[in-house]
Amino acid sequence: MASHASGSRPGAAVRSSARTGTGIGIGSGWLVFAGVLMIFGGLMTLLAGIAAIADDDVFVATRNYVYEFDITGWGWIHLVMGVVITLAGAALFQGATWARVVGVGLAGLAMLANFLWIPYAPLWAVVLIALNGFVIWALCTAPSPSER
Repeated sequence: MASHASGSRPGAAVRSSARTGTGIGIGSGWLVFAGVLMIFGGLMTLLAGIAAIADDDVFVATRNYVYEFDITGWGWIHLVMGVVITLAGAALFQGATWARVVGVGLAGLAMLANFLWIPYAPLWAVVLIALNGFVIWALCTAPSPSER
């Protein structure tokens, strides 16, 4: 009875140490979720960039779009963004704290780039905007290293 009154329960220490994620570099399911989405989204952005660079006829642009740019230029932008987003997503798995901040910034830039990409690939651009929204949400809601 005395052990219950003092607040210590058998096995409480085991549960609290398991919850802190010691021994796991990433420590949070939300960071794993964000890392996987960043790698997936980065690779898809990279592939869209390669397709735009390789063949301008892959994408059909609407006329009189306010943000009209050259398809090859957009391809290079997407290619570079895809590589950087994929690398930042991989850095999340290494437990790099800077990758969270960079990931939020890159996901925001990717949302903007995909918004401007809507006339060229409308459905895919909207899917990547939503995916990057989930990345930002997961990176912002994951516990900080001091909370683990």
